[in-house]
Amino acid sequence: MLDKKTATAMQGTAPIIAATGVGYTLDVASRPLQILKDVSLRVQPAEVVAIIGPSGSGKTSLLMLLAGLEQPTAGEIVVAGQRLNDLGQDELALFRRRNVGIVFQSFHLIPSLSALDNVALALEIASPRLGLAQSRAAAADALKAVGLGDRLTHRPSALSGGEQQRVGLARAMIAEPKLLLADEPTGNLDQASGAVVIDLMFDLARTRRTAVVLVTHDATLAARADRVFSMTRGELTETTGTHA
Repeated sequence: MLDKKTATAMQGTAPIIAATGVGYTLDVASRPLQILKDVSLRVQPAEVVAIIGPSGSGKTSLLMLLAGLEQPTAGEIVVAGQRLNDLGQDELALFRRRNVGIVFQSFHLIPSLSALDNVALALEIASPRLGLAQSRAAAADALKAVGLGDRLTHRPSALSGGEQQRVGLARAMIAEPKLLLADEPTGNLDQASGAVVIDLMFDLARTRRTAVVLVTHDATLAARADRVFSMTRGELTETTGTHA
């Protein structure tokens, strides 16, 4: 949870996420299917927000919208001061590179690349003006920060699930994004490995003032967040304090 000093510092600062009245409807078999209904959410720098709810309730769809990977059919989404509704696909891709990190449940590492090069590649894409040497040096520092300084040359197949997810976290944080989105980040990990990843995620968020929105089925993990929301049939409701 945010300490009192951090919470006070956040007051009056511009939110990283300001989503208002967001709706998301898909056409399925020529009929509209409403995925999200009038969702509103504000998240401040360094704040960790957890979203829980049953499968199919719309949690991952909300993350997709916040990342600019999908466009809402109603409402407005502002991330890091940029109204995503106004951006085209190329502009959204550039925006993500500079502002958004994503941690996936299934890691999505490139199997032919070492841990170092998986992370360095993300930085090269986000900051193409950096040279290869600079990118790899920064990637090495990022991997050391998640406890993998001795695994730089290992490919994903030589890493445990927990280690692969830590590489994924280093990759997501390498460009120091303003927003980190995590979709079931511990879903494929054992309890001990998951705890390590979550501790690192929270620590990086605090030290770099990165806002975090994570989707999880783990009530214990959700209880560690600053605020907890429940998604039910596309509707988002704050439930902070009710899952202790």
